[in-house]
Amino acid sequence: MEISRAEIEALRLKNIENFEQKKAAKVMGVSQSTFQRVLTSAYKKVSTALVEGKIIKLNKKNIQ
Repeated sequence: MEISRAEIEALRLKNIENFEQKKAAKVMGVSQSTFQRVLTSAYKKVSTALVEGKIIKLNKKNIQ
């Protein structure tokens, strides 16, 4: 299971920084609906990995 840099950032902004979606989307430079899609994708990947015991890999193409 591979997670992108954008998905990691969305999780960080929402769950660690406790930003509202509107503010998090602005920080990421995307629309609120795009932020929601990225966040939903990240939640699904992390949840699946936890429930099914899968490894989460970082997409190195998106890591700076």
